[in-house]
Amino acid sequence: MIRGIHHVSVHCKDLDRMVRFYKEAFGFEVIDEFSWSNAEIVDRLIDTPGSAARGCMVRAGSCYMELFEFSAPKPGAPKPKDPQDKGYTHMCIDVTDIEQEYTRLKSLGMTFGADAPIDMGHVKSVYGRDPEGNIIEIQQTAADCGFRLDKLPKLPA
Repeated sequence: MIRGIHHVSVHCKDLDRMVRFYKEAFGFEVIDEFSWSNAEIVDRLIDTPGSAARGCMVRAGSCYMELFEFSAPKPGAPKPKDPQDKGYTHMCIDVTDIEQEYTRLKSLGMTFGADAPIDMGHVKSVYGRDPEGNIIEIQQTAADCGFRLDKLPKLPA
């Protein structure tokens, strides 16, 4: 069962500046911070060999956003996308049975870099591409994960 979009990801040049901006502009709070370098499991997950980055998960109301600052590989586009440009970094769809959804989505034309979802401990996840090549992450959060959709405050009716 699909529960909804979990988060949108934004890749930025200056993570600290962007966190300050989203906190000040929209009231986002940092929920989790992370980094990696020379992590084969992450390279497999995002289908990007030799990746290194630091990032965080932020939340405002019922919305999560993931911010990344990659140090490797160096980003290819020197300027941010304009509204008319195609694509996004990735969005994440939260599911309750990732293996079943992985198979179902493959049958609908999604392609995946990994041959199965990858268990990261707090989340099982896999990155794939829609038929036009846009990146979509599919995830199933563990019971003790700090950023589960069912942990978000209920919106007023």
